[in-house]
Amino acid sequence: MTSQRKAFEGIVVLDLTQGVAGPHSTMLLAQHGADVVKIEPPEGDWGRGLGEIQGDHCAHSIAFNRGKRSIAIDLKSPSGLAVVRKIAAKANIVIESFRPGVIKRLGLGYDDIKAINRNVIYASVSGFGQTGPNNKRPTVDGLIQAFSGMMVMNRTAEGWPHRQGMIAVDVTTGLYVFNALSAALMRQLRFNEGSHLDLSLMQAAAAWQGAKLMEYVWSNGTPPPLYMPAGTFKTADGHIVLSAMRPHHFRKLFELVGRQDIADDPTLQTHEDRIRGTAKIMKALNESMPAKKTEEWIELLQAQEVFCERVNNYADYLEHPHVKAVGAVDWVEQPGTKRLPFAQIPGLPPARETDPRLNYAPHVSENCVEILGDFGYAQGDIDSLFQSKAVFPPAPVAKAAE
Repeated sequence: MTSQRKAFEGIVVLDLTQGVAGPHSTMLLAQHGADVVKIEPPEGDWGRGLGEIQGDHCAHSIAFNRGKRSIAIDLKSPSGLAVVRKIAAKANIVIESFRPGVIKRLGLGYDDIKAINRNVIYASVSGFGQTGPNNKRPTVDGLIQAFSGMMVMNRTAEGWPHRQGMIAVDVTTGLYVFNALSAALMRQLRFNEGSHLDLSLMQAAAAWQGAKLMEYVWSNGTPPPLYMPAGTFKTADGHIVLSAMRPHHFRKLFELVGRQDIADDPTLQTHEDRIRGTAKIMKALNESMPAKKTEEWIELLQAQEVFCERVNNYADYLEHPHVKAVGAVDWVEQPGTKRLPFAQIPGLPPARETDPRLNYAPHVSENCVEILGDFGYAQGDIDSLFQSKAVFPPAPVAKAAE
C-alpha cells in the first residue's frame, strides 16, 4: 500500500448530488482523500437504479460512489434539514444537483449556506445551468448529446445521428466539475475565499467538443475529415481501425494491402488531395481489408509502423496482455454484489495499493450513525432522528453486507 498522503485529506464534502455527473466528481474528491458525506433520499440515489440492480447497487452506483459515506435524510423534515445544515456548516464544499430553484426552496441555497459557512465552496450541477430559458427543462445525458450537436458529429456510416452507448456527457461533466472544485479549493486554502459554481451538462458537452465547434465555423458548416485514410474496416474475422495521416504511412498502407494503384495515384499525393479523394480511398480499403484476418493485418501493418488497431470488446480489453502487464485494471470484491473490474484512474495509485475503504461504495445510509456521531449527535439524539424518520437507519441490505 502506498504511503503517499492524499491531496484532499481533511477536506469535508457535503454531497447532495444524485445520478452520475455530481457523484463522479465527488468520487474523485474521495479518491484524493476528501471525506465525502453523501446525502441520499430514503429510497436512495436514483443512480443506484441504472441497468441491472443487485440489492441497492448497480455498476454505476459502485463506480461513482466509491470511498464515500452515506446517510439517508428526509429533506422535507425540519430535523433532517437541521442535520444537513450542521454538516454544511463544517464543510469545505457543498455540491448539489437539484433542478434550479429546488435547493433554495429547501433553505439550502448558496446564500443560506454562506450565512453559516462564510468561505464555503458551493457547486450546483444541472442540465442547462442555473439561468437561461432552458434552466428548468428536465434533461438526461442522451438529450444533452442531442442538444449539443454530439449526435450529428458522431453519425453512423448510414448518416444517422448516433447516441453514445454510455453516459458520456455525465461522466465528462463529472471530470469538469472535479477540475473546477479542485481549483476552487486552491483559492479557498490560499486566499480564504469561497466560490459559487454553476456547472451544467450542456456546457460540459460543448467544452468537450470545443475544437469541433470551432471547426464547424472554420469550414462554414461543412467540416472535412481530419485526414485520410482513417476509419473502421471489416476484416475476414472482425474489424480494424486504420489511421494513416502522414504521406509515407499512406503509401506504405496501400502497398501492403496490394493496391499500388492507389499508392501511386497522382490525384492522392497531398493532404488536400486525399481529403478530396475520400470516396476513392475508402472504397479501396473496404474492398481490400476483408482479404485477411484482423491479426494478420495488424502483424503486417504494425511491422511497418502503419497505425492500426483491432476493434476490441470489453472482454478483449480486460484480458489483453498489455492491460494486465501494466495493471490498468484491478479486480475488487464489492460485498453484496460480485467481483468487479476497477479501471485505474490516471494519476491515482491502483486499487490494489490503496485503502480498501476507497474501493467500497456504501449502501443506502450505511454510515448514518458514524456520520451523526462525527457531527456532534449523541446516541439519544440519533434514536430520536430515527424515530421521527428525519434520518433513516441502514436498510437490511446494508446490514447483510457488513
